[in-house]
Amino acid sequence: MSQALEALLDLLDLEQIEQDIFRGQSRFAVVPRVFGGQVAAQALVAAGRTVPDDRFAHSLHAYFLRAGDAGAPIVYTVDRIRDGRSFTTRRVVAVQHGQPIFHLSASFQTYEEGMEHQADMPPAPDPETLPTAAELLPRYADLYREQGVVERLLEAREAVDLRYVDAPPFASVGEAREPRSQVWFRANGKLADDPLLHVCLATYVSDMTLLDSVLLAHGRGGWVTGDVVGASLDHAMWFHRPFRADEWLLYDQESPSASGGRGLGQARIYTQDGRLAVTVIQEGVVRVPR
Repeated sequence: MSQALEALLDLLDLEQIEQDIFRGQSRFAVVPRVFGGQVAAQALVAAGRTVPDDRFAHSLHAYFLRAGDAGAPIVYTVDRIRDGRSFTTRRVVAVQHGQPIFHLSASFQTYEEGMEHQADMPPAPDPETLPTAAELLPRYADLYREQGVVERLLEAREAVDLRYVDAPPFASVGEAREPRSQVWFRANGKLADDPLLHVCLATYVSDMTLLDSVLLAHGRGGWVTGDVVGASLDHAMWFHRPFRADEWLLYDQESPSASGGRGLGQARIYTQDGRLAVTVIQEGVVRVPR
């Protein structure tokens, strides 16, 4: 296991300070605020710590309310909304400096047999044939708006092996493309068999590239090139089938709409053998600087 992955797992290992109250540490990401995927994953960890082991996360719905301060810890308060015979519902509020910065509702379910069908996995190349982040990102260093971006990007993604199927949005600034993006990802090391951990790792990664497809539709490079400013607004995930986040997962993303200074991304996450594991939808602020 890489040191970066160990550090990420430590970040997700929340401290319990009272019944249903947890504290998580923060760290600086690529931008000078807490990475949204970190807050979402930590909130899901907090919710899961209050749920019986035989109930598994099947959905989450969240709102990003304020930018997080990466220099301060985050307190997560869990409300036990409902404990039914099959489903358990939790609400989590993340607080910093006395103000809520994030709100999450999550639902957990006992295992059940049921009807089965799924959307087919789209074509994608073998992830092992694609360049790693360390090989890809330095190629576009002359496009970045400031020095040190490559190093910060690589550090932020060191815990996860994330590989673009096509060139990232900042590689084709000024050239509008189909609003669709694919990446393969997996944790950069072996994980324990805890199902909640794998769901939380996928939640963490899901906020990294989902709005790329919005940028592609308009030939924008994003914050990396300084031609767009933005932030996540809300985030929803449905976990359909068990998966391992330390095995290759295909993140197939697209944007059906952008308007009013907002962009919508929707995606499906497939296992390498073609099982649909997760559906993701996110809306974010996407503004062109004046």
